[in-house]
Amino acid sequence: MEETRVEETRVLHERAGHVARITLNRPEALNALTPGQRERVIGLLADASADPEVRAVVVTGTGRGFCAGADLRGGAGAGERVAGDVARVLRLGAQRLTAAVLDCEKPVIAAVNGTAAGLGAHLALACDLVLAAESARFVEVFVRRGLVPDGGGAYLLPRLVGPQRAKELMFFGDALTAADAERLGLVNRVVPDGELAKTARAWAERLAAGPTRALALTKQLVNASLDADRATAFAAEAAAQEINMTTADAREGLAAFTERRSARFGGR
Repeated sequence: MEETRVEETRVLHERAGHVARITLNRPEALNALTPGQRERVIGLLADASADPEVRAVVVTGTGRGFCAGADLRGGAGAGERVAGDVARVLRLGAQRLTAAVLDCEKPVIAAVNGTAAGLGAHLALACDLVLAAESARFVEVFVRRGLVPDGGGAYLLPRLVGPQRAKELMFFGDALTAADAERLGLVNRVVPDGELAKTARAWAERLAAGPTRALALTKQLVNASLDADRATAFAAEAAAQEINMTTADAREGLAAFTERRSARFGGR
C-alpha cells in the first residue's frame, strides 16, 4: 500500500473534461522510470483506453526532463544472470510500456518538456502526436552505455525517419534538438517552453471533441500499415469502415453533413 502511494506521487494523474493527463514526477532524476512508475503508466493508459469518459491522453513530465529513460540505479548489469532474464525483463517491462501507448484506443499526445533519452525518447515517439518545448532534447543514449536500444526503438525510429537516419541517431547517440527533431519528422510541432502545456491542452481538447471510435480505428490502421501488404491493409480498412459505420458518431457526422451544420460528436 505504501509503495502504491509513493508511485501515485511519482506519476500524477488527473482528468479535466474528457482529457486524461499523465505526468512523470521525479524531477530530481529527470523522471527516469522505476519499475513501479512504469507499471503505473501502463495501468493508467489501459484505464484511459477502457474509460468512455476519456477521449484523449497527454503524457508529460515535471522539471527539466520529460523522461531520462529507465532508472538503472537498482544494479542493472551487476551480478550473474540466468539465461533468458534480460529478454524476459524487456518483454515484460520496456516493451510493454511502448505497446501500451501504441495500443491505447485513445489518441495520446506527448508533451516533451525537456530531455527525452533512451526509453524516455521511445515513450514520446510511440505517442500519436509529439509536441516539444524549445528546450527539449532527444537522445538515443544506449550506445553511450554499451547497450542495444530497447523499448521498441529499433522498430519505431526507422518507421519515422528511415533506416539510415535511425542508424545515425542510434550509432552516435548525439543529442537532437527539438528543432532538428521537428525537421526529421520526429516531432509534430516545437513551441516555446511556456506554451507547451497550453498547446498540449488545446490539441487534446480538440481530439477529445472528435469521433473517438473513428480515431481509434484510424490509429489502428496507421500503426499496422507499415507491417502489412496492400491486400491486408485494404482488408483492414474495409473492416474498420464496417465497424465504424455502426457508431453514433458516424451517423451524427453524416447527418451534420447533409444538414450543413457542425457535427457534435459524443465519443460513441
